[in-house]
Amino acid sequence: MTAPRQDPLRDPRFFTDPYPTYDRLREGCPVQRIPTGSGGQQAYLITGHPEAREAFTDPRLSKDTARFFADRPSDRDLHPAISRNMLASDPPAHTRHRRVATPLFTAGRVRALRPYITRVVDGLMTTWRPGTEVDLVAQLAVPLPVTVVCELLGVPESDRGTLAGWSHDLFDATDTERVDAASHRIGDHLAHLVDTARATPGDGPLHSLLRDCHAGGLGRDEIVSLAALLLVAGHETTTHFIGNAVLALLRHPEAFDRLRRDPDLIPGALDELLRFDSPVSVATFRHSTENLRVGGVDIPAGSRVSIAPGAANRDPAAFPDPGRLDLDRDAGGHLAFGHGIHRCPGAPLARAEAEIALRALVTRFPRIRLAVPEESLAWRRTRLTRGLTALPLVLA
Repeated sequence: MTAPRQDPLRDPRFFTDPYPTYDRLREGCPVQRIPTGSGGQQAYLITGHPEAREAFTDPRLSKDTARFFADRPSDRDLHPAISRNMLASDPPAHTRHRRVATPLFTAGRVRALRPYITRVVDGLMTTWRPGTEVDLVAQLAVPLPVTVVCELLGVPESDRGTLAGWSHDLFDATDTERVDAASHRIGDHLAHLVDTARATPGDGPLHSLLRDCHAGGLGRDEIVSLAALLLVAGHETTTHFIGNAVLALLRHPEAFDRLRRDPDLIPGALDELLRFDSPVSVATFRHSTENLRVGGVDIPAGSRVSIAPGAANRDPAAFPDPGRLDLDRDAGGHLAFGHGIHRCPGAPLARAEAEIALRALVTRFPRIRLAVPEESLAWRRTRLTRGLTALPLVLA
């Protein structure tokens, strides 16, 4: 196995289409050490499906970044609400946070939200007319999950667009100062909302969340970090899920036509759409707390480890002919939402939002098409998530 000399995930071609890079890495070895970033650091990147699934559940791979960086100087200035949230923690702290977050997304809670989600979609499409152009990302894929998660958190309508912009900046891998500044704007704003709610009796969504958090033993700073995670993770990946799914269907008109003729197929198609172009490309990094072996590769204690769901979901060992969108495929084993204790608790809500949005799109505008040449589409320049910056469509 020959390790790459340069970070393969920084190549501009990776952001446009990561799958050739993932294929080359996986064929070399599904677990291999690669340069990461520009500071001479290295990490073990996991691109195989069985290896990724194993790593997601290995307790020796810690998500506690504060512990990992405790004795290492850093020039980053992330707000604690962003850098020390549930996603960056291990049990028992992670268990306490997840115990509060999970009930927000039960089947019953999501089912009760479906009429509201439908109203939001209807409202966003009110001005859409056949023969006109829309940007699906800006006019549907961004505002839908932002509106829903802000409604869950009780964020005032006047704040929602601003928070969405800061969340977008948070994933700007090309500008660390912009990322750090966005983290403070989000953290400070949510801290203000939390402090205001704590000081003012009420029965709104944020007051309900506060009661749940207090019952679960979470302190004030932990409540702010949980709110920040729900906000950012609750809409960023869903935005990319919707955009990637629509583009995949446009690239496969036979699949789009099946859903147009029978929209009831959409719920069953979601797993394949998630597998085909995962909104999470590379999960936030872990580090090994002791020596371990994954996929036949020895990983020393103290190593950075990155798991790539986007690569694992295209592993032919798990999904034959993985580059083909097949709505009849059993794609239930995909890793787009992660796996194990860190599997995304908001997955049921993301699926409901995508299902309702796709159903409205294929039934109201059954002959939509791209408004620009496909090669001109631009993708976010971040390895963490995979999503379009815009998706211009002609409605028909």
